[in-house]
Amino acid sequence: MLGKAESSGFFLQGASLLASAILVHAFYVVVVWPRSEQILSRQAARMQVDPTYVQERSVWVVLRDYEQEAEFVLMLWALAIIGHKGVQLRRERSLFDRDLIPLPEGMRILPEDVREYARQIQALPDGQRTGLLPRSLLAALHRFGATRSIADASASARGVCEGEADRLDSELSLVRYIAWAIPAVGFIGTVRGIGDALAQAHRAMQGELAGVTQGLGTAFNSTLIALLLSLVLMFLLHHVQTEQERLVRDAEAYLDERLIQSLRAA
Repeated sequence: MLGKAESSGFFLQGASLLASAILVHAFYVVVVWPRSEQILSRQAARMQVDPTYVQERSVWVVLRDYEQEAEFVLMLWALAIIGHKGVQLRRERSLFDRDLIPLPEGMRILPEDVREYARQIQALPDGQRTGLLPRSLLAALHRFGATRSIADASASARGVCEGEADRLDSELSLVRYIAWAIPAVGFIGTVRGIGDALAQAHRAMQGELAGVTQGLGTAFNSTLIALLLSLVLMFLLHHVQTEQERLVRDAEAYLDERLIQSLRAA
């Protein structure tokens, strides 16, 4: 089941990257590039008429370069992954409201009762049975039935929780990479913009500053957008990581209250 989930997760990541690239590129073709060209043309015409005219900063001009487009593709990709993780966390959280071990007050679970309670958990739908809580409960029940040891059952359940914590943390590695890649793309734009500006240095000495200013604009705009997107992405990343850690802690508390304290070896 976990292998199937990993393959579906890989497919989702690839599909979300493709969808992000298509959506962002379409937005740039339809909105960003036409508007930025209009603004730049209008500003150039006014500068020819009025040499003292000061260009106003426009968000469409700031977003117009290829580096900014790549940064938004990466950001949208990361948001799709984080959104999918949020849906999974809510689905896992919904199981905490259910009584997966229906045990009357005062009753205890003996090793002979393990199969009955395990069968109730195994009857859950596939999407729920593979969750952290059902897997932890099944691991504890099976170990308790095999060893008749409450300590072994508790250790088995906690082992599942620890393994899930490591798995959830590793699944965020791609988002961490994107959080690093966005500023890297911004720095690439900075290098490219400065290179373009230096290539126009001979024209600047003749009084034509348009090429130099355009190159420097590319350099600063790409870095500005990259840093702003990184701030937002890192906040969301830390929020998701905190929710995952809280899920594991709450699962351990659920196991102690609903199962471990109800076990009796004899």
